[in-house]
Amino acid sequence: MSKTKIAPSLLAADFGNLQRDIEMVNESDADWHHIDIMDGVFVPNISYGMPVVKTIAKHATKPLDVHLMIVDPDRYIKTFAELGATHLTVHYEACTHLHRTIQAIKAEGMKAGVALNPHTNVNLLKNVIKDLDIALIMSVNPGFGGQSFIENTYEKIHNLKELIKESDAPTLIEVDGGVNSKNAKALIKAGADALVAGSFIFNTEDPKQTISELKKSTDRWSIFEL
Repeated sequence: MSKTKIAPSLLAADFGNLQRDIEMVNESDADWHHIDIMDGVFVPNISYGMPVVKTIAKHATKPLDVHLMIVDPDRYIKTFAELGATHLTVHYEACTHLHRTIQAIKAEGMKAGVALNPHTNVNLLKNVIKDLDIALIMSVNPGFGGQSFIENTYEKIHNLKELIKESDAPTLIEVDGGVNSKNAKALIKAGADALVAGSFIFNTEDPKQTISELKKSTDRWSIFEL
């Protein structure tokens, strides 16, 4: 059983000291840099665009886990590959031709992910689950950091895990939104493989230590229970 992946969300980083925070993640026990791209259309907020991602890629030494919260993501698949994205996750709700989008991501050499909003049923991934590297469960409504965790996320993760097992799919389950030390173990128990955490990490006095404690607590639980 592989250890839990921890992906600090750079949306919660200090943009005035972005290089510093990227290097902190590089030196920490985290596994991925999580990068949220918001367009102000698919979600009500706007985050950052290509120049900032290019800067992140310049300084990052760990995989870039890019999450597109935008309309018509197909237009930018090649661009994000060129910028250095390792994983590219699109929203089910934003893709008219989801299978084609997934294959286009893979054709550019990236791992393909699909995110589901809180209201979206996991069974809608049944016909593409074997093509997915990552299925991302939104545990808050997408668009803003610092929201409260939605409790029915546990059931969604469990149901998605069952679908993955039934399909003999290689898909990892990633959870994004409201993740902290109080719910991390329960998320892993439900079936999560990767946890995105933003405010919980970057709003602490020692983000690097917070990452270490989160990583160790989930890994110890995984080893003990499984």
